[in-house]
Amino acid sequence: MAASASDLLATAALVVALMLTGTTTHAARYLADTTPAAASAADVPGIPAVPKPPVVPTVPGVGGLPPMPAVPTTVPAVGTVPSIPAVPAVVPAATTLPPMPSVPAIPAATLPPMPKVPAVPNAAALPPMPAVPKVTQPPMPKVTLPPIPSIPGVPTPFLAPSPSA
Repeated sequence: MAASASDLLATAALVVALMLTGTTTHAARYLADTTPAAASAADVPGIPAVPKPPVVPTVPGVGGLPPMPAVPTTVPAVGTVPSIPAVPAVVPAATTLPPMPSVPAIPAATLPPMPKVPAVPNAAALPPMPAVPKVTQPPMPKVTLPPIPSIPGVPTPFLAPSPSA
């Protein structure tokens, strides 16, 4: 089992290393985008040059855009702002509330006296704690299982190699 786990860990580390050095990483794509431009087609013999796009003629009779109006640097003064009218005070109507009812008094109750808690006996008067006996178990016997019989024509990929190999 330990050999299988270490093989799996080594394989995972190899896969991670290959992915980090591969061309699919962000750094590789970034470097691919920043490589110098290839030679133009006209410089390569045997490949015709790319034709230039046609020039779009200007429309006669239509001038350019009108000039942009200048933006004033100062904001013109706005007329006086009317004052906000005062909000009239709301006076609630005087209502009379009924008188508060009186809370009845709780009658005094006499409680019985608290019972006495028995005193804890003196720790010195207690018997000593018995010693816990030490329990030992016999060692586990070594058990070896017989090898799994092989069936001809049936592969057994789940069998691990022998420890001596």
